[in-house]
Amino acid sequence: MSDFETVAASENQAARRGPSGEPGTPSQVGQPRKPRSLAGDAWRDLRRKPIFWISLTLVLLVTAMAAVPGLFTSNNPTDCVLSRQHAAPSGGALFGYDFQGCDTYARAVYGARASLLVGALSALFTGAIALVVGMLAGYFSGWVDAVLSRVIDVVLGIPLLLAAIVLLKRVSTDSATVRIGAVIFVLAVLGWTTAARVVRSSVITAREQDYVAAARMLGAGNGRIMWRHILPNALAPAIVVLTIALGSFIAAEATLSFLGIGLKEPTISWGIEINNGRVHMRESATPLVVPSTFLALTVLAFIMLGDAIRDAFDPKLR
Repeated sequence: MSDFETVAASENQAARRGPSGEPGTPSQVGQPRKPRSLAGDAWRDLRRKPIFWISLTLVLLVTAMAAVPGLFTSNNPTDCVLSRQHAAPSGGALFGYDFQGCDTYARAVYGARASLLVGALSALFTGAIALVVGMLAGYFSGWVDAVLSRVIDVVLGIPLLLAAIVLLKRVSTDSATVRIGAVIFVLAVLGWTTAARVVRSSVITAREQDYVAAARMLGAGNGRIMWRHILPNALAPAIVVLTIALGSFIAAEATLSFLGIGLKEPTISWGIEINNGRVHMRESATPLVVPSTFLALTVLAFIMLGDAIRDAFDPKLR
């Protein structure tokens, strides 16, 4: 037997052995490998990154804080006694009291609900607008793409905060529900352009693939092709952009509330608490530092999570 035949025989024998070195069964030898998907590769890459787990943990904590604030504090955020003004930490008040004698920590915990609600609903409505506009522009091309692309350029050229200030100035009522709805509407109407551009690019790429041509040849209509074949490919990059945008929307809501044109009291919001703490910063810095830290960590967590997901779904970065 030649050297080549000897090596081939040894490799064939090793291939027929199981994991423990014993001869493998025919099913083990001939079993085909499962195909690898983009989502599977992305998850395999994500679970190895500490930044993903850190940001995900922070996001889950903030979400739990907004949903069930009673798990994080037993104090009532509206229980304010002026005799405790700027008092030191005592009892359940971990960071003392503010200028109205309210528990600073409890106010920061309950402030997560309004801020996260505005950010999440703004991102949801933004995603809906971006998917509709981006898919129509990318799939039909021609004059439809030209018109929608110009609309995207026009809205993209409008400064978000400046336009939000102008529009929210027109809301005269101080009703909490109306103010929250107005802020969500303004952020969604002005913040969908980046996600729409990403969806449009993904749809243009997917539209030229062979499976789309095969579906069209089999008689599938435009609606079925966009819903069944193109939407799944455009959804992943849109989710990445919207995850990052969610953090930006939370920061934008806090900025508008800080300026006094977003949410207003008695609604508890991080922006309102930061504004109130700024006025009395010389007496006590804690009412300013605590909500500012909560806001900064939340925005940073969503941005880091979006960056980690984006890197995992980008094959060029793996």
